[in-house]
This record gives sequence, structure tokens and C-alpha cells, in this order.
Amino acid sequence: MKNLLLALSLSLFIGPVSAQTQEYIEGGHYELLSEVQPVQTGDKIEVVEMFWYRCPHCYRLEPYIIKWLENIPDNAEYVPIPAMLNQSWEFQARVYFTFEALGLVDQLHGKFFDAIHKDRKPFNTVEQVAEWAAAQGADPGAIVDTFNSFAVNNKLNFANVMGRKYGISGVPAIIVDGKYRTSVSMAGSHDELINVINFLINKAAEDRQG
Repeated sequence: MKNLLLALSLSLFIGPVSAQTQEYIEGGHYELLSEVQPVQTGDKIEVVEMFWYRCPHCYRLEPYIIKWLENIPDNAEYVPIPAMLNQSWEFQARVYFTFEALGLVDQLHGKFFDAIHKDRKPFNTVEQVAEWAAAQGADPGAIVDTFNSFAVNNKLNFANVMGRKYGISGVPAIIVDGKYRTSVSMAGSHDELINVINFLINKAAEDRQG
């Protein structure tokens, strides 16, 4: 009886430790890019999320990203990039880069997601976006003027190129340090994706040191 109790207590002790030290598998939980890409974050480990505002999967991931950002590792930096898998996605990418150019991402990014997925707003023209943004306290004229600007066009070109180099075929997609690609489907769940991201941050940091 004592031996049985000892075995049970050991199994209860060992289980959580094994879960905490789980290794994620290349080709299963994440993939290695065919070619390592440069990062924008200097000494920080870059964590890119490629997304599309109209993507329901991206919208469902957003709360998990927000929660993760509250405790993002000190050596990492989050870089959202709108994807353009086809020409129809360009409008939404312009919206994000307009917000970014005007310093409005913190103010409008999450609300714009909500407006599309909760309020079912169509947003087919820049004027519709500007009118909505004005209701959130932004300058509608600045939205219209920036939407087709040289700066936004450059950002669009960059996003288009990086999407191809990252080998993106769907969103949301996560790229860690220009080297590793993962997603919710690869990780198995939203919570596991966050765990895989943190794992890959540590792995990328070790890669840099090695």
C-alpha cells in the first residue's frame, strides 16, 4: 500500500514538470523558413504577426496577443504586418498603415477589428473609414490624406514582399526572428500558440548567442 501511494505521489509530481519542460517540434509546431529574413528590431527578437482585418481567425487571436503583450519577454518586440495574399486585401492593409503613419494604432487598431466583426461595418471606401475614425476622436482629413500617401505605398510594398519571403499562405501567421513560422493550427490552440511563440523566442535568442 505504501509503495502504491508513493508511486501515485511521484506521478502527480512528475506530470506537471514534464508539461513545463515540453519541447516543441520543428515540422509540427513550427517550421523553419527556407531563407532567414532580416529583422526590424535590432537586438530584440522580432515577433511578426501577419494578419488581415477581415479574417475571423485573426480577430479571435487578438485577445490572446493583447494578453501576451502585457508580459512580453524583455528581449522580444511585437511587429504586426497586414498580409496581402490577394489584391482585395490591399484596402485593409492601407487602413492599418494609415493608422500607423498617424500614430493611431493604439487608439484605433482594436476598435477597427471590433467594427468589422462585431458591428459588421463594410468599410469599402476611405471616406467610410475616415467617418468612423472621426467618431473615435481622430482627424478624418488626415485619414483621407494619408491613405494613398507615398509612405503608405512604401509600407504596402514592404508587406507584400515580406509576405512572399515568409512563405505565408494563410493568416494569422507568426514569424519569429525572421527564421521560424508558426500558427494556431500548427500549435494546436490559441494558448499553445502563445507557448510556442515564447519557446521560439528563447530558441532564437540561443541561436543568436551560438
